[in-house]
Amino acid sequence: MKTLIVKADDGREYHVDNPNRFYQHLVDFHSDNSIGNNSVHEENGYYFTVTPSFYDTVKKFIEK
Repeated sequence: MKTLIVKADDGREYHVDNPNRFYQHLVDFHSDNSIGNNSVHEENGYYFTVTPSFYDTVKKFIEK
């Protein structure tokens, strides 16, 4: 599987170690009806606002 790289709110790139786990966490805690709910996810000192666009980017990566 390719590496999922997402940009944190401060512009730094974050390499996601386990994209499936990352996505499932977004589904469980940062989305409503499969749409990013603009909450903030923190992982290893990186902060991500889970916008609908951010959520869709991760979802599309997982679906490939």
